[in-house]
Amino acid sequence: MSPTPLPAESLGFAFADEALEARVRAGLESVEQALRDSTESEAPFVTAAAQHVMVAGGKRFRPLLVLIGAEFGPAAVEQHRDEVVKAAVVVELTHVATLHHDDVMDEAALRRGSATANARWDNSVAILSGDWLFARASDLVADLGPDAVRIQARTFGRLVEGQIRETLGVGEGQDPLKHYLSVVADKTGSLIATSALFGARFAGASEEVQESLRAFGEEIGVAFQLADDILDIAGDSGQSGKTPGTDLREGVPTLPVLIFRAQADPSNPDDARLLELLDSDLSDDARLAETLDLLRAHPAFTQAEDDVRRRAADARRLLSALPEGPARQALDSLCDLVVTRSV
Repeated sequence: MSPTPLPAESLGFAFADEALEARVRAGLESVEQALRDSTESEAPFVTAAAQHVMVAGGKRFRPLLVLIGAEFGPAAVEQHRDEVVKAAVVVELTHVATLHHDDVMDEAALRRGSATANARWDNSVAILSGDWLFARASDLVADLGPDAVRIQARTFGRLVEGQIRETLGVGEGQDPLKHYLSVVADKTGSLIATSALFGARFAGASEEVQESLRAFGEEIGVAFQLADDILDIAGDSGQSGKTPGTDLREGVPTLPVLIFRAQADPSNPDDARLLELLDSDLSDDARLAETLDLLRAHPAFTQAEDDVRRRAADARRLLSALPEGPARQALDSLCDLVVTRSV
């Protein structure tokens, strides 16, 4: 019988080392059970609301990085297993909590193919269940010590600050592209960085290894988000998990669009038409299709792909400080995955 697919395999991720894969699978099973246990409340409604998004699925990318990061600890890693699993639960609970709040702010109706908490109940329930998940994550991280609490608090601070800056938009005199990239680093890169760091930290890895993994997590996290930006234009809903042009239709800024706007020439008929379309109502399918065609053909789209390649290469270089072996190879394959997803 073939093993149960890893959630991350929906990304196209696969292990080359069978022993590492077996350890990670076992770790993810423990994480999954711990996620359910940690979100059980004496009030059934609280349990249902808190687990609503979590049980709908997800790639569990952050717990995966925690578990791979833990492979860089001492050989006797089993003595750290409980702390590593708890750290993985903390980052995933934090992530799911942000999804509850994001869906309220975006007025989203669907998440992972199911009704969002705000759509099933209302905004108040979604906000409060997100708060409750943050509280559970805080409770669990306290068991990991004051340094872990500080790291988690600073990560949470970056998540919130990134969301605030995204909500406020680009200020006067700010470069829209730089603003966007800084928001992505805070909203996405920060928690993925902490995931890789926590894995190494609670498996007893050296400070040098911890910092290398933290930096790798931040870089690969940003790269994954930017790869999704490209997929929204490129049109592979199987990889991105959403209909092509979703961000365009909702007016969400993405890397290809921001690069285009920064260099658009209104005297060029194609550029002028694309500017007109981007500033119009893209709920019309024909208008959206034309916009996608023009973006795909524009040099800005190629530049966005090149940027993702560069970031994946930067992430790969950060791995050079890590010991060679199956875990490093797994992280190296993530760099390849980012590129293949976006081109």
